[in-house]
Amino acid sequence: MGEMFFKIKKDFHAALSMDPAATSKLEVALTYAGFHALLCYRFAHGLWKKRIPFIPRALSQLARFLTGIEIHPGAAIGSGMFIDHGMGVVIGETSEIGDNVTLFQGVTLGGTGKFRGKRHPTLGSHVVVGAGAKVLGPIKIGDYVKIGANSVVLQDVPDHSTVVGIPGKIVRIKDERVPDEALLDHIHIPDPIADRFIDLQVQIDNLKKELEDIKSKAKD
Repeated sequence: MGEMFFKIKKDFHAALSMDPAATSKLEVALTYAGFHALLCYRFAHGLWKKRIPFIPRALSQLARFLTGIEIHPGAAIGSGMFIDHGMGVVIGETSEIGDNVTLFQGVTLGGTGKFRGKRHPTLGSHVVVGAGAKVLGPIKIGDYVKIGANSVVLQDVPDHSTVVGIPGKIVRIKDERVPDEALLDHIHIPDPIADRFIDLQVQIDNLKKELEDIKSKAKD
């Protein structure tokens, strides 16, 4: 019970500190759907671990009805989680989530196939998953990873990386930790495909210039 209340306290503090729109503790406690869904999940998960039937799933469905956020009671979620807005968020049964993770609205941590066992993703700590992103299958997402809005992630992602696109493509941030103040920014992230097009255009322009130089020398 002590661990559960510690995590509830951390969830509350995360909502209060991470959301610039939060004006008071009372506002977070009474009006934040993400916190309400996590609160319900914490109790449901405690009952789930004690193998109590029906009630944990009933609590998760009640939370889904009230908040639009569906968290399976079997999921393992660390402390300090923040679900911003949250409508449409789905967290599957065998999902594992580290500490200080942020999920935006429409995020799915989903499974693949009908087999039993580990079928949902594992997220490390300090991960940000942008609005509408889908992380599917028993893959592993490292620490300090940022997943761009509407990305579809199907493969493992190493620590300190950024993922964008469909399917998700990894942009490494080598030997550099993502600044804490940048963790909530899931819009201004690198686009590797656009960067590649720019590189190709630069090469084409350089080749054109070289051809023009050769033609001018030939005329001389």
